[in-house]
Amino acid sequence: MMAHDAIMEEQREHLAGFGKPADPATYPSAPLRSPDITNRTERLGAMHGTRLSFVRSLVRRMAHDNWRVRVTHMDLDDNGYGVCIYTIEAYGERYSQVIFSQHLDDAERTDRVIAQKWDVTSALICGVPGAADIEYLRGNVPLQEAGRLRANDLVLCRANKSVRNFSYVAECLAAGRQPDPAMFERVGYLIRTTAVYGNGKFGIADYPRLVDSQAFNRGFSAQMCAVFVLRDFSVRLVEHVAARRNPRAAVKLAHSFRRYLGVGNATGLGMAPFLVRHPIQVDQWIRARETALARVLGVESVEPAAFGRCMGLIARAARHVSQVHTDHPQEAARNALILAELPRLERELQIRYERKDTFRWSELFAWAAQTLSCATQEVFVTVLLELYPTLVDSIECAAPVDDAQTLDPDMSVGELLKIVEQDYRWVFEQPEAQRNDDHFFWYRSAEKEEPRLGVRVEERGAEREVPLDIARQVLRLHAKLKAEADGLRTVAELVGEAPEHRAIVRRIQALTSHAYGEIRHNLLARDMLPIDLMRAKLSMFGASKFDPKSNLWVRVTLFQGAPTLDDLSPEMVDDWAFPCVPGGNEVGGALT
Repeated sequence: MMAHDAIMEEQREHLAGFGKPADPATYPSAPLRSPDITNRTERLGAMHGTRLSFVRSLVRRMAHDNWRVRVTHMDLDDNGYGVCIYTIEAYGERYSQVIFSQHLDDAERTDRVIAQKWDVTSALICGVPGAADIEYLRGNVPLQEAGRLRANDLVLCRANKSVRNFSYVAECLAAGRQPDPAMFERVGYLIRTTAVYGNGKFGIADYPRLVDSQAFNRGFSAQMCAVFVLRDFSVRLVEHVAARRNPRAAVKLAHSFRRYLGVGNATGLGMAPFLVRHPIQVDQWIRARETALARVLGVESVEPAAFGRCMGLIARAARHVSQVHTDHPQEAARNALILAELPRLERELQIRYERKDTFRWSELFAWAAQTLSCATQEVFVTVLLELYPTLVDSIECAAPVDDAQTLDPDMSVGELLKIVEQDYRWVFEQPEAQRNDDHFFWYRSAEKEEPRLGVRVEERGAEREVPLDIARQVLRLHAKLKAEADGLRTVAELVGEAPEHRAIVRRIQALTSHAYGEIRHNLLARDMLPIDLMRAKLSMFGASKFDPKSNLWVRVTLFQGAPTLDDLSPEMVDDWAFPCVPGGNEVGGALT
């Protein structure tokens, strides 16, 4: 394993020659892919994080804008139980993350939402807490849902240790040696979050509280920052425990491991409905990604540096996928297919580049679209976006959007019918059996108010169904519109007589200029996999190592391979797509 400085220099050489940011008016651009391609569940379930993902853009801003993140208070006992406070300063704003670490019996440790106690709980808050604030937080944050937070508290989160990894690393460091990197291949973290709450949950600040914040006005940036800080804390915690066990011999975790280790996350169905309820935000996310891809595909001539870097990234992607371990049959088969197809992509790239005076990415991408699975194509999308930071990084992916859907009462039903048949053509092009399939129903549990999925003919509760059935609603509205004798009647008259159509009419009208906002699949159908929806959102967050535990929940890792807090500086190289387990021959410094 090369030392960190050598790795950074190699990455700088890879990125050299791509130039300063261009004038946006001069950006190249190819046609954007159709939502009929991008918004199918099979492809959404194959997405990977990119340079535009929230964790990447957050860390980039933190580095380039000189955020100052430091530990200002740490009071932990020999076992690592106590409180730790980080202070975050950026753009003249100040925040704190207050973290509580406590003992947890093995019998109490669970990632399920029914848990009532966790190894680590924390709150990201505005300002710097005084002694009274810390005591208030101490009495409420560890309780999570049973506690009560305040309007200056922005994010509430909880995490459990990966007991085997944490204990092993603490033992190694206490003995003065580094852990075996093979331990991190299956589980690349020391702790995993089981919930990261924002937007008004349990008394914390509503999202509008952050609109005027330069640090956290982008979607999910406060939550991602809280997880990034927890990542740093997990390493400090294990080093603290090691030092208390053996003060004379204990060493710090090697920097390569500090970079590789992320934060685990266990996510269930609660994430899926967001993509249906916030279509304008989804449109922004996918449109930004497709705009970035279009810019890269519009590059007219591929320079040797870009070719060489692409070859290296494809090899890195293959190694990354080979290090993803999952028992989920579909995911395992998809990863095996990617590993079989990436060498074909590599060979085709080599052949096309060497035989043509002018080689274009668009030609290779068109070949991949015709030849390779969508899973491998989406790996290639991430690779391509890595090649041109100056074309990609300026695209805003998570700016605040107005999600309001307003009814246009004066539109004629004839015009509405045309919009339905044009924008929702995908609904009518589904096979009839799938179009009419209402195998599943979505509902909210009475106990935890969490989204759930029921099988209609087997389970009770369909009368409490929540309206995620966009395809079915469109079909019913279409039948109503086709039956209308007078196409000049207004939408106001239509919904006045049939108010059950009001919500879908409002949605259709609001999305006329947001083509990427709608998931193009019947979400009640038997072949619908909720994990595809979860992966789409998690990839926008920037998660890696997708490991579905069933079709209803998945484990991932956030910030794996990311720079550490100590790495943040304007000169930081942002190059951590497809993180791979480090070699492990780096020596850690002594703990003092």
